[in-house]
Amino acid sequence: MAKKEEKVCLECGEKIKGRADKRFCSDQCRITYNNKLNSDETNYIRNVNNTLRKNRRILMALNPTGKTRVSWDKLNEKGFDFTYFTSLYKTKEGGIYHYCYEQGYLELDNNYYLLVVKK
Repeated sequence: MAKKEEKVCLECGEKIKGRADKRFCSDQCRITYNNKLNSDETNYIRNVNNTLRKNRRILMALNPTGKTRVSWDKLNEKGFDFTYFTSLYKTKEGGIYHYCYEQGYLELDNNYYLLVVKK
């Protein structure tokens, strides 16, 4: 008769008692293991979300009336990152609005942008 293999916790290596399909000795080991497993992805997502929120705050601050025109220099000075946005809207005329949640902008001529709010 084959000897039953003892299972050990994937996080700390302690022997596991209980159900045959159990993988961790405690909830804390399970949480720690999964946090380590997802930390790179979580940091990336956190950084992207922080950039999107910052962009939204900048657009809100520069557009208190709901529709205004602002220069690229002003956006850049505030730290706006043009590579991050949540959605695009293409008009029939071919204009492309970039949105950070409900706050949007449309590139105009001479390095100016039209700031709008999606209703």
